[in-house]
Amino acid sequence: MKKIAAIITAYYPFSHADVIISKFLKGFPTDSQLEEPQVEIVSFYLDQIHPRDVGVELAKQCDIPIFESIAQALTLDGTELAVDGVLLIGEHGEYAWNEKGQHLYPRRYFFEQVCGVIAASGRSVPIFSDKHLAWNWDSAKWMYDRAKTLGVPFMAGSSLPVSYRNPGLEYELETAVTEAVSMAYGGLDSYGFHALETLQCMVERRSGGETGIKRVQCLEGTAVWEAGQAGRWSQDLFDAAAHHIENRESGDPRQLCEAPALYLMEYADGLQTATFILSDYIKGWGYAGRVEGQVQGTEFYLHGDPHPHFSYLCLNAQQMFLSGEATYPVERTLLITGALEALLDSRHRGHVAVDTPHLDVSYTSYKQPPPRAEGRRPTGAALVPFRPE
Repeated sequence: MKKIAAIITAYYPFSHADVIISKFLKGFPTDSQLEEPQVEIVSFYLDQIHPRDVGVELAKQCDIPIFESIAQALTLDGTELAVDGVLLIGEHGEYAWNEKGQHLYPRRYFFEQVCGVIAASGRSVPIFSDKHLAWNWDSAKWMYDRAKTLGVPFMAGSSLPVSYRNPGLEYELETAVTEAVSMAYGGLDSYGFHALETLQCMVERRSGGETGIKRVQCLEGTAVWEAGQAGRWSQDLFDAAAHHIENRESGDPRQLCEAPALYLMEYADGLQTATFILSDYIKGWGYAGRVEGQVQGTEFYLHGDPHPHFSYLCLNAQQMFLSGEATYPVERTLLITGALEALLDSRHRGHVAVDTPHLDVSYTSYKQPPPRAEGRRPTGAALVPFRPE
C-alpha cells in the first residue's frame, strides 16, 4: 500500500485537516457507500497544536508517528525519502493576516521543505496541496515551476469543482461559453478562492481552452449594482446563478446585502466573468454561463458533517497517489491563485482595474472529468435552459 505523509498546519474538529486527513484514516463517505482508503497515512507533521486539537489523539489511535520536522515526516526519521506521496493541508491555524486581508499560511514553506527532500533523494512523488497554492503569485509560480523541474505530479485547489451539482451541469470540451458568473458568500480571501475555482472549473472547458486573464477589478457596495447597470455583468446570468441555490433569502439582494463584493475578470480571449460575494443574500454557491445565446445555471452544493463533498477531493488525490497522474490540471489553481491576489490588490488600491500580464496561463482541461459527487439529486436529466420565474 502506498505510504503518504500528512503535513498539516492545525488539526481540530471541522478544520481542513479533519475533513481531509480523517477520511484517509477512516474512509470516504460517497454516494453509494463508505469507501476504504487504498493508501496509508504513515506520518504527521503538525505545525501547531490547536486548543481543540484532535490530531494528536487520532495519530495515537492509528499508530501514526508525529514528527518534529517536515523532513523527518518524509524520511520517517531516516536520511532518504520514505513515502510515496504527500498531503499538504496548509489551512487553519494561528497565522498572521496582511493589510490586504490575506491569511499568510506557510504553504510555500511547506512545499519548499517537501521538495528539498525530494530533490536530495532523487525520487519524485505526487503532492496534493489543499486550496490556493500560496497567498502571492511569486510563491505560487515558484511552486508550480519547482514541481515541473522535479517531475512531481501535482494537484491542488478547492473541493467545489468536485462537489454535488444541482442540476448536473458539465460542459463538454470546446463549449462556446461567451459569458459567465459565479456567486458565493463568506470571506473575500478564503471563500473568494472557492467562488473563483467554481467559475474556473467551468469556463476552462470553453472553446480554445484556457488562455489566461489580462485584467481584473474588485468592486464593493453600491458599485456592484452600478456595474450591472453599466453592462459589466448580465442580470439574466445573475438570476440563473441564484435560482438553484437552496439557502437563499427572498427579496432584492440590493436591499439585503450590506457589504456586497464583485470580482470582475477579463480573459485574454475576450471572455468576461463576474463573481459575486453576497453573504446576506445566499449561503451557497452558484454558477451560470451563456452558451450559444442560452443561459444555464447550477448550484454547487456542499453537505454538512461529515462533509462528504470532501470525499471526492480526497478520492482525486488518492487516484493521483496510486497512478502518478493528476486527474485535473494544477494550472487552474495557479491561475486562480494569481487572480485572487490581483483582485485583493485592486481592492486595497481603491478598487482600481489591475492589468495582469503575468497571468498568461494557458492550458486545456482534461477530456475526462475527474471523479465528482453525483448523488444528492438525479443528475442525468436533460438540462433545461433557465427561465426566470
